[in-house]
Amino acid sequence: MNLVKVLFFANLRDYTGQRSLELELPAGIKVGDLIEKLIKDYPRLEIVRGSMITAINRKYAGEEEIIPEKAEIAIFPPVSGG
Repeated sequence: MNLVKVLFFANLRDYTGQRSLELELPAGIKVGDLIEKLIKDYPRLEIVRGSMITAINRKYAGEEEIIPEKAEIAIFPPVSGG
């Protein structure tokens, strides 16, 4: 198993009721699989499914990226500006 830290930002904190959490994940799990697990655990995340931005160890990561051991995973809501 792989122990990781997940950080939630902005309104994602409201949707989960968490600033961060530690999870044990299977080795070789991808970002997309983690997002699916988080949506099952925190259904309000469904609101922003497909538009969340993810970073692993402070580098942006796509859904196919494999999560390394002891990673810090940051999840951000969609961002807009003008």
